[in-house]
Amino acid sequence: MTIAITGASGPLGRAATRFALQAVGPRDIVLATRHPESLADLADRGADVRRVDFGDPLTLATAFKGVDRLLLISTDAVGARLEQQRAAVRAAADAGVRHVVYTSVPEPLPGNPARVVADHAGTEQTLRDSGLRWTALRNNLYAHLQVPVVKRAVASGRLVTNSGAGATAYVAREDCAAAAAAVLTGDGHENLAYDVTGPEALSGADLAALAGEIGGRDVELVNIDDDASVIGLRAAGLPEETADLVTSFGAAAREGYLANVSTTVTDLTGRRPMALADVLRTALTS
Repeated sequence: MTIAITGASGPLGRAATRFALQAVGPRDIVLATRHPESLADLADRGADVRRVDFGDPLTLATAFKGVDRLLLISTDAVGARLEQQRAAVRAAADAGVRHVVYTSVPEPLPGNPARVVADHAGTEQTLRDSGLRWTALRNNLYAHLQVPVVKRAVASGRLVTNSGAGATAYVAREDCAAAAAAVLTGDGHENLAYDVTGPEALSGADLAALAGEIGGRDVELVNIDDDASVIGLRAAGLPEETADLVTSFGAAAREGYLANVSTTVTDLTGRRPMALADVLRTALTS
């Protein structure tokens, strides 16, 4: 069996490769990336490193030749990636790939205000329509993305959020990678969607309390609306599109789309998912 991982030089792709190599040999892995030179260490071990750029359709024609199972890691081109990912699914089907594992988002439904939903829902539908076996890994928000949020909260004594009373089941990227590798190298996951989450769902109030505990000071929770969130994030230096994206995740949490807690990480990997508190403490106190 030959497996392939796209985005293999990125943090999630690198981690998923490391876990996959615990189950298969390097000569059974195809690593697809825009930057083959960054994977020279794995190429030296025998992995087949191929240059693939979803923005260059010509590179997809032979990208997945000889591959049985593919981990399709969603790209970071929010708003532009849907057609690229659809093209990748078509290329996989043309190459004879049997099973595609795709990194998606929780509850990719029309009512979910997260700006990434349309891209993920469209890609999932393309997979369902493709005739391929598929698995959707609906990863919750990465825990490490809260490190700068908590760092600012500790410094200012204020945690500002538009998530209201909503909660988020933050998940460590390493746990997402381990789950992806388990599905990619295992059996019995065809045509299923898994919520990949941390061990608990935390609200803004919980996050403020954590910040206060880690920082050794009182941290006030400040609830704001979406417009104020965009304005504040732009004032902090974020580009407009990024400010809109971050705000949309806060709205998704507020409306309950990120609160589901699953046992997927443990079920797939046998390991307990890392808690947000542990991710924060490691990053902020080490």
